[in-house]
Amino acid sequence: MEERVSAYSVDQTSDAIRRNIEAVAKLEESSIRNRSAGDKIADWIGGFSGSITFVLLHAIIYGLWILVNLNMVPGIKPFDRFPFLLLSVVVSVEAIFLSTFVLMKQNRMSKRADQRAHLDLQINLLSEREMTMVLQLLQQISHRLGVGASGAHIDELITETSVEALAQQISEKLQDE
Repeated sequence: MEERVSAYSVDQTSDAIRRNIEAVAKLEESSIRNRSAGDKIADWIGGFSGSITFVLLHAIIYGLWILVNLNMVPGIKPFDRFPFLLLSVVVSVEAIFLSTFVLMKQNRMSKRADQRAHLDLQINLLSEREMTMVLQLLQQISHRLGVGASGAHIDELITETSVEALAQQISEKLQDE
């Protein structure tokens, strides 16, 4: 009997988990699909600049640049003699643009993380409210049946949590530290 009940619970949970995964995937797809052209470019550049291909490409390009300008490659005249001032300018300009694209990507990711945090908060508040109602209902049922426990702990659990008061207490506690 226990095996059938636990298998049933797993199947039910699997359906719920599957629906939740699909809902999260849809949210993520929507977020990716609704990016602006600038966000897409910033994401691509940010992703590429963090790859080993990017590192290898730069090692080859800069290595070749240095070898050519040290006159170590026959048939190609040096165009940026030591101390490679043009190379310094190119690297500096590239660094400015790369850091800007990476910051754009991080800002978008930060906004998305904030949206997820707000969604989590809403779901947690809804869950807390639902659990409070379930506990109140269970307490009423147990009183009518003349069973169950009572006490300060149970009374505390069936009292709805004031989000504002909780936020104020957390704020005050964090200011003290």
